[in-house]
Amino acid sequence: MTDWSVLGTLQAVPALDRPDLLGDPVAHALKALDPPDAALVGVAEIDPGLADTAQFCAAYSSPLDRSANCVVVAGRRGEDTRYAACLVLATTRADVNGLVRKRLNARKASFAPMDDAVELTGMEYGGITAIGLPEGWPLLVDSAVAAAPAVVIGSGVRGSKLALPGELAARLPGAEVIEGLGR
Repeated sequence: MTDWSVLGTLQAVPALDRPDLLGDPVAHALKALDPPDAALVGVAEIDPGLADTAQFCAAYSSPLDRSANCVVVAGRRGEDTRYAACLVLATTRADVNGLVRKRLNARKASFAPMDDAVELTGMEYGGITAIGLPEGWPLLVDSAVAAAPAVVIGSGVRGSKLALPGELAARLPGAEVIEGLGR
């Protein structure tokens, strides 16, 4: 069991015990993890209207500096578009036009349009998360997230949040820890 106290006043249960609180890609990805790793991930039901990070943290007394946002970035070079997900602490912003653009070998990088991010990930906007991303996508994890004892992330839907150790986020499929990704 891990420390799920980052969820503030919420009571978490093992995520695989409540697949109804997970987006389909998230549930499939958690089932594919080694069982000891999957057991480190907790889920708690929330009011979907409070899914945005600042509102969630205020409503449930979760520390903002232990919430991690997952943003989908589209990098373009000519007609080629490459996608990546970035996991950074909510108190920072992903260095999209610097580190991410270079990692994607793109001339231009920006946040992916909402409709594209939702369609490509199979997750709800506001619940897109690092677990269950499309195969082949890099997951760029800020070193501060990787070093955190526990972080709160989305669950693939707006009606719940996940808690997991930062080191597990750094070991998810496609994950690359990057110093200074969040600024």
